[in-house]
Amino acid sequence: MQIHIGNLIRDELRRQGHTNQWLADQLDIDRRTLQRLYNKPSIDTQQLFRISKILGVDLFKHYSEQL
Repeated sequence: MQIHIGNLIRDELRRQGHTNQWLADQLDIDRRTLQRLYNKPSIDTQQLFRISKILGVDLFKHYSEQL
């Protein structure tokens, strides 16, 4: 199964009821950069770790479940 982490981040953000602007502010990036992140099937592990902490969810689990 192919993991598209950008989609998973966007889905989690929506599930939690946060806005794109909220996450962009938390990451100190603009909304356009956040939209580009959503389009990426993979991202840097440091960035994924930071987003996981901000959202309070282990986004790495999607990868470890594939092992």
